[in-house]
Amino acid sequence: MCQLLGMNCNTPTDVTFSFTGFAQRGGKTADHADGWGIAFFEDRGLRHFVDHLPAADSPVAELIRRYPIKSHNVIAHIRKATQGVVSLQNCHPFVRELWGRYWVFAHNGDLKDFRPRLHAHFHPVGDTDSEHAFCWLMQELAKSHAGVPSIDELTITLRELAAQIARHGTFNFLLSNGEALWAHASTHLHFIERQHPFSEAQLSDEDVRIDFAAQTTPNDRVAVVATEPLTNNEAWTAFNPGELKVFEGGRVRAPGP
Repeated sequence: MCQLLGMNCNTPTDVTFSFTGFAQRGGKTADHADGWGIAFFEDRGLRHFVDHLPAADSPVAELIRRYPIKSHNVIAHIRKATQGVVSLQNCHPFVRELWGRYWVFAHNGDLKDFRPRLHAHFHPVGDTDSEHAFCWLMQELAKSHAGVPSIDELTITLRELAAQIARHGTFNFLLSNGEALWAHASTHLHFIERQHPFSEAQLSDEDVRIDFAAQTTPNDRVAVVATEPLTNNEAWTAFNPGELKVFEGGRVRAPGP
């Protein structure tokens, strides 16, 4: 199956360290070689890159590894196709607009017999189960809320919708509107929160080490979500099956009232 990478921060931060290791899983240290993509939120704008080539060999991925784009929310994906041909239109993450904001979605898993009717203005361009699920999520969010809901209200609705989709198979996903990062686990998903005092980290997939203390301030907080831990000297926390977490300001958001 595919692999996911997400980052949420309290101050604009680049994802080059994490992406350097993550991209190696796209054809080098793992066989997720059917395309990849990444999206960076910048204020209300979005930088969105996809490529049907393996991430380990892609010149576009090399650009991302070397160009420190800073963002509060990032979602990346490397694909191992289960449904849909290898093509640009089937590369995650997918992007849609709702309530005047971009929404970005990436999925790891395989959904069987999930093709509900889409009757709003959200329709897939490619032929993956993932994009169809994203369009249905956007459709149902729009139906559930008359206006722009709060993060807590969105979380309640997403938890209900994710459970409906997860009945059809594996539904690990990342979703963001630039304000927060939602992460849902059916099977494998892990996260880590980095904050002061920062320490060194060593990538598992590449011989690269970084001293975060030299790159950060005492006020910085960064949360990273990945299918499998990206470093081998840090304590990552596994999601429970069926768990939905929302990250805001570089840490897990406490449940609302």
